[in-house]
Amino acid sequence: MKKILAFAGSNASNSINHLLVSSIANKITMAEVELIELRHFDVPMYSYDIEKESGIPHNTQFVYEKIATADGLIVSVSEHNSNVSAFFKNYFDWMSRINPKFLQGKKVLLMSTSPGERGGKSALEFVRDHYFFRFGADITDSFTFPSFQKNFDTTKNEVTNEILTIGINDLVSNFEQNFVN
Repeated sequence: MKKILAFAGSNASNSINHLLVSSIANKITMAEVELIELRHFDVPMYSYDIEKESGIPHNTQFVYEKIATADGLIVSVSEHNSNVSAFFKNYFDWMSRINPKFLQGKKVLLMSTSPGERGGKSALEFVRDHYFFRFGADITDSFTFPSFQKNFDTTKNEVTNEILTIGINDLVSNFEQNFVN
């Protein structure tokens, strides 16, 4: 059975992006899904000096290996001030030092959410159109999830908006079909 690694690009203990990616990961039926929280694998801010003195941090190597052994990824990107979070970018900066094409051949379902109506659109577009492309990812679909608190029940870990639910189910189905073929 194929393997999918799912995570959010957030270091918040109450990350809405983690809640979203967890909910989506639970919908996958045609692959084995492992959900991790990057915040549990802290790494220092990238610095050439740190890399030269100490090498690649152990936690970066660990997550890199998780990605390397996965056939696909489900990723939710957090947004800070209309950009991808520094935490997420830092992780990818470190992994690109191991292999600049560390996402080569990986099917990716990419998403973002925020409390606002744009759902983290700026961060998602940057990652989708520039960042993941650079590292070799094959993004099968992407979507933003608007107004998280209004459209998601955190106690049930599910989407409450019927229209969003239909759209997400279609995206998950499409991802699975692209993933297994």
